[in-house]
Amino acid sequence: MVDHARAARMAKRIQMIVATAIENEINDRRLELITITDCKVTGDLHEATVFYTVRGATLDEKPDVPSAAEALKRYRGQLRKLVGDDLGVRFTPTLVFAHDTVPQTADHMEQLLAKARARDEELAKLRQNAKPVGEENPYRTEEN
Repeated sequence: MVDHARAARMAKRIQMIVATAIENEINDRRLELITITDCKVTGDLHEATVFYTVRGATLDEKPDVPSAAEALKRYRGQLRKLVGDDLGVRFTPTLVFAHDTVPQTADHMEQLLAKARARDEELAKLRQNAKPVGEENPYRTEEN
């Protein structure tokens, strides 16, 4: 029997444990710019997918996602041990790390919306000086 509420609670707890461990317990420069954004646990509680984002060291610098993924893979066992110690469950879920693409997708959507707003403003300016083609009232009335 799948208990979705328990899986959701465990996912939130794993997210907090992994984020705290990366920040406080593991000293690797590749993990300094990682943010844990979400966690999903399967219904049987055997696998936890931890989502993360990587920011650049400066605003102009692109994030080094492959290096961060390699570091997370390297410390996966240590992080699982810390999760198991803190959770206190009989079976500690296997940790799988996945790069979270939601920020990039949201940024792309914002760019598309900005382009659409600019086009709407351009059309509104053209509409201000526009005159109807043909008669003022193009619909037939009883008088016609």
